Amino acid sequence: MILPWFVIVPLLAAFLIALVNARREVWAVGIAFLATAALLVMAVGAFVILDGSTLTYAMGGWPVPLGISLVLDSFSAFMLIMVSVVSLAAMLFSVEYTRHMDCDWRYYALFMLLTAGMNGVLITGDLFNLFVFMEVALVAAFALVAFGRHAEEFEAAFKYAVMGSLSSSLILLAIAVTYSATSTLSMARIAEALPQSDPVIRYWIGGLFLAGFGLKAAMMPFHAWLPDAHSSAPAPISAMLSGVLIKALGIYTLMRVFFNVLGAPDLFLRLFLVLGAVSIIAGVLLALAQWDFKRLLAYHSISQIGYILLGMGLATPLGIVGAVFHLFNHALFKGLLFLNAGAVEMAIGTRDLQKMGNLTGRLAVTSRTSMVASLSIAGIPPLNGFFSKVVIIIACVQAHEYLFGLLAVLGSVLTLASFMKVQRYGFRSERTVSQWLTLPDWRMNAAMIFLAVLCVAASLLIVPGIREAVLDPVATAVLNGTGYIQLVLGR
Repeated sequence: MILPWFVIVPLLAAFLIALVNARREVWAVGIAFLATAALLVMAVGAFVILDGSTLTYAMGGWPVPLGISLVLDSFSAFMLIMVSVVSLAAMLFSVEYTRHMDCDWRYYALFMLLTAGMNGVLITGDLFNLFVFMEVALVAAFALVAFGRHAEEFEAAFKYAVMGSLSSSLILLAIAVTYSATSTLSMARIAEALPQSDPVIRYWIGGLFLAGFGLKAAMMPFHAWLPDAHSSAPAPISAMLSGVLIKALGIYTLMRVFFNVLGAPDLFLRLFLVLGAVSIIAGVLLALAQWDFKRLLAYHSISQIGYILLGMGLATPLGIVGAVFHLFNHALFKGLLFLNAGAVEMAIGTRDLQKMGNLTGRLAVTSRTSMVASLSIAGIPPLNGFFSKVVIIIACVQAHEYLFGLLAVLGSVLTLASFMKVQRYGFRSERTVSQWLTLPDWRMNAAMIFLAVLCVAASLLIVPGIREAVLDPVATAVLNGTGYIQLVLGR
């Protein structure tokens, strides 16, 4: 069975990296790269093999509710592909980038633990094991944020750890309340038992999960930790945090719990709409005021999460398609933008847009791929960001939520203005850069080109035929609450 290997492979890689730490650094790099490449192949293969079905695996041969189950459906397989794509690009970028930080084997071991934790969250069918895998990913993330060993990074890691501990406490409390009401930790069993319990319990559980997972997703007003953590971390780790970690630990868990376990209560769907709209507008307005390139990108993560929340709150088939499509697209263009920021900072020693200049000559690949990512996040056709935003806006119109559709359009216009500033001052200004430090090597350029190509290619996911094969099964898995129970429990 392939399911356990999504956790075994990165855990084994972390162990092997630690085992050969006295050897040359190339050993750690090779093990980590092979593991991330293998995970991508496995994820794509699993998604193709599933073809809309669901796989379950009973750990130790003990069926639910006696044992712990792993569950792979189209939604979790789609997320595994997203995590693996960004992980592969970040790992390739890390090889040269981390050398200027005096990086050692511990970076790659922690990177593998981060991946193992995220993969575990995506495939577990048990609430407490979801919590355990989440903590594995978070501990690795805390350490990686502080890996540069500067005061700014230690402060950001400490703030991240404090807020992460608070959110984990809320989630653990929600799990305890859930267990007291249902006497099980299996998500399928909980979904089956909750309708017979007191409705007030469902709202208590939903409120605690919304606050806990909302902190992980950094949606407004639970966003305070994100700008420092994402701007202070090494660039490839920023790409992982913004590109996939807040999705796997925040958005995925919200969608899985609220749609497949709690049955998508109307109150919480309305909250998703409101919080999504607030995140879109507040996030982009805060981004507009920034001159620190990475901090600007961090605030845009909050804004773009808002679009996903809008699609979730609509809870229509088209809204969910738009949400999962934008989930994937954001991972690509935001991961690319953080890699661009890292390449610029390594080359000229600053991420202040006002101190940059004309970088199109010596940083040609970085400048061109940043343009692709900027146009994509701003929603300019024919790039992927345009199509996922249009789907969400059309879904708002179809659901007669005209105000939310208008706010989504306004957010996209303000995003375009923000990235016009990035391109005008950061990459294409008249200012001449007089001092160059370390230029990106071929691996860093390859990682940026890889994600830029995917930003263009991902637009094809909306093409009829491809959409039915890729996005529709994911949306169906999210919306099919009763089917999730039956498929996991084998009924």
